Parts: sequence; C-alpha cells; structure tokens
Amino acid sequence: MVGLCRHTLGVALLVTSVFAGTSVHAVDRLREHPGHNDVGPGYRFERGGWTYVHLEGTPSQIGFQHGSLLAAEIADLVRVSKIETLHSTHRDWAFYREAGRKMFWPHIEAEYQQELEGIAKGVQSQGIKLDVWDIVALNGNIELPEYYVPWLNKTQKAANAPHILPQGRCSAFIATGSYTRNGKIVIAHNNWTAYTDGERWTIIFDIQPEHGRHIVMDGEPGVITSQDDFGENDAGLMITETTITQFAGWNPNGIPEFVRSRKALQYASSIDEYVSIIKQGDNGGYANDWLIGDRKTGEIAYLELGLKNTPLWRSKDGYFVSSNFARDPEVLKTETPGFDPTNLSTSPNARRVTWEKKMAEYKGRIDVDLAEKFLASHDDSYTGKTGPDERTLCGHVDVVKRGTPEWDWGPYYPGGAVTGKVADSDLAEHLSLIARAGHPCGEDFLAAPFLAAHPEYSYLKPVLQDMKAGPWTEFSAGEKP
Repeated sequence: MVGLCRHTLGVALLVTSVFAGTSVHAVDRLREHPGHNDVGPGYRFERGGWTYVHLEGTPSQIGFQHGSLLAAEIADLVRVSKIETLHSTHRDWAFYREAGRKMFWPHIEAEYQQELEGIAKGVQSQGIKLDVWDIVALNGNIELPEYYVPWLNKTQKAANAPHILPQGRCSAFIATGSYTRNGKIVIAHNNWTAYTDGERWTIIFDIQPEHGRHIVMDGEPGVITSQDDFGENDAGLMITETTITQFAGWNPNGIPEFVRSRKALQYASSIDEYVSIIKQGDNGGYANDWLIGDRKTGEIAYLELGLKNTPLWRSKDGYFVSSNFARDPEVLKTETPGFDPTNLSTSPNARRVTWEKKMAEYKGRIDVDLAEKFLASHDDSYTGKTGPDERTLCGHVDVVKRGTPEWDWGPYYPGGAVTGKVADSDLAEHLSLIARAGHPCGEDFLAAPFLAAHPEYSYLKPVLQDMKAGPWTEFSAGEKP
C-alpha cells in the first residue's frame, strides 16, 4: 500500500510561502503598477471586467510577453492552485511540479516548451520567483488533480486517498441552418467552475503566432490554451466544450490536453483537422464534449472525446447542446460508469432538458442576443420554477444546500457560472466575440458575507474574492487600448 502525504500544512503557513520568495504584497504592488519591459508588440488593457492581452511572434516571444504582461495575475493564480489542490487532493505543489516535469514535459513538443519557458522568464523579469515547472503545473491544474491523481491513487492503492471527481464545467450550444436567424452558426458558452478560479478566468487573448492561425480566445493567466475553451481562429473555426461528468481514465504516456487543445485551435483549418489534432496522443485528461463550427461551410460538429471512445456527430442544419453529460452509449458504459443519464434532478441532465426546450422554442430565431439570454437563464427544468440554483444554465451552487454531489461540490459550494461568451459566423469572420465577466445573469457574488455564513469554506478566505458581473462586451483581434 502506498500512503499519501498527510494534509498537515495549514493554509496560513501555505499562504506565506506560495510565491516561493515573492511576497503577497509585492504581487499586489506589481498588479497595481505593472512594469512591462521588452514585451515588443505585446500589450494589455482592461475593459468590461476583462483583461485583453495581445501576444505576437515566436513561441519564446509570445511566452515572454504573456509572462511579463500578466506576471502578477499568474503568481496570484498559482497561489489559488496551491491552496485548492492541497485541500482537494492532499498533495502539495511540489508533487504537481514534479508530475509536470516528469510526465508532461517529455510529451510537449518544442514549440510549446519554448512558450512555457518564455512565460516563466517573463514572470521572472517582473521579480516574481516562479520557474517553468510552476508554469507547467499551472497549465495542468485541471488534468493533474482531477484526472491523474485519481488514477494514480487507484493504481498505487493509495491509503486514505480522498474521493475525487472531475468538476463539471460549463453549459454550451452551437446551432446552424434552420435553427438560427440568418442560417449561419451561433455558438455560446458559460464557464462553470469554482469562484476562486472563475474570478480570475477573465483574460481575452489575441495571439498572432509565427506559425499557424491567428487566435482569439478567453483564458486564464499563465495558461497557453483557453482551458474553458471558447475560441476562434482566422481559418473560420469556432470552438467550445463542456466537461464530461464523472469521467475516469488516464494515459500517462499521452500528450497533455492543454497542448492538444491549443495546437488544434492554432493549426486546424477544418473540422476534420481539429478533430484529428485534438485526438492525437489523447491522455484522457480534461475529457470534454467539443462543439466545433466552421463558418466557411456552416457545418457544426460534436466530438465526445473519451479515452477509449471518440464518437463524432455533424450537421449543416441543426444544433448540439452540452452541459457536462455524456451521450454516447459506450462512453456512458465504459468511461463514465458512475453517471446516471436518467436522473433529471442532477445539474447536467436538468440543464440538458433546458437546452433542448430552448432550441425547440426558438428555432429559426437564435442569434447572439438570444444566446446571451439563454446563458443568463434561471429556469430549473426539474422543479419547473425560476430562480438561480445548480440546475440552471447560469449556475449558482453557492445558494443551494444540495450542492452538486456528482462533482463532489458540497452544500453551498462557491461555484457556478463565472463568465459567458457568444459569437456567430459574422463576428468570427473578424475574430470577434462578445463576453461577460461574472455571472451571465448579472448578479454579483460577494465573498465576505458568503464566508461569514459558511465558515466551512474558510480555507478559501485568502483567495476567495468578490465576483462582480460586468457588461456584455465585444472584443476583436488587433484591438488597441
């Protein structure tokens, strides 16, 4: 039997050391007064609750610009990841650094190794003591704790291993043909996650790489892919995804998902190319249902990316909806054995019913304005009532005593829908999207009263902050401050 490292570090002790020599106050000062030296064509500005970041050049240059421009935000997100992963997996940051170095790094191609190294150098140029293994661990902050660690615990028969289920993330749809107002593609996505992450998942990246396609996507500081995956490229592809609830499977010799998803968006020019790239070297990490559109043809597709099974559906006149449920019988049977698709009281299935109703009710009228309204919906299909909870498209698990046990979110867990993004073929032609930071319904989350009412989440006090909803805001490639 292999024992886990005991969860003996207190959060207070952890917080004093999370920056490996860089104080929290120094990071706060850097955020308020950033010093961006030698970032070349890179730049940033803030609007509507988002930080827009333009990156351009070779992989090393893109990485350095990224690290330098977002140094404070990267250090802050590392702090969050350290606290969350220690609490949920009972494994410290050194474990994740080592997993990234030994397991991920040999399977990351040179282009993205150079970009990750560039991010670390950019952060260091701002006086923050993080290295490339911190950056790799940060990029793996979903795959490693939620997919690799459960597999490792099972493989090693780890004693006293915590129960870990991958978090359900996101609600999304894509529609085309007779379902949309002008017959072109409409795509929309809510990011569902812990508020500690979602409050910081507010970067709009405009990336113009030396090779491959020009990209616009939302994302997290320090991460080379969108991670909640809403993006477009200048070949006309429009993509998003939602996580497959209770997926189990891992290939330690596979390519990290954060590399495959970035490469697919950067290099694919068609649905077939996107599917081929993201399937190649599948490691099972962050298993998702992918919604893919090609504005050039009006075709849309739905890829259920399991480890053993990867079914693909396509349509030029129809829609696909997704809310963390598997639909393929073999995926359900062999890769998500704990998920019950018939239990309509669960968050994934209740939101699926809501999506289906909205697609039917608004057939022929769906556009970006309606998409924004869909993402803000508080319709609970199970109770038939209207009000925010864990079953609504705009999720608010923090107000629900039930929590979401299918993801191991306890009563009143501070998580739910944290951003919304919409686009259509016309917007995508100009590499444009419309996004809202915070709850898509417009409600604010306030940390202090929540923590006072729910002391069981006091371990999050150092990193849980207010999540104020911004306005729906349009962004385009090449925008200037």
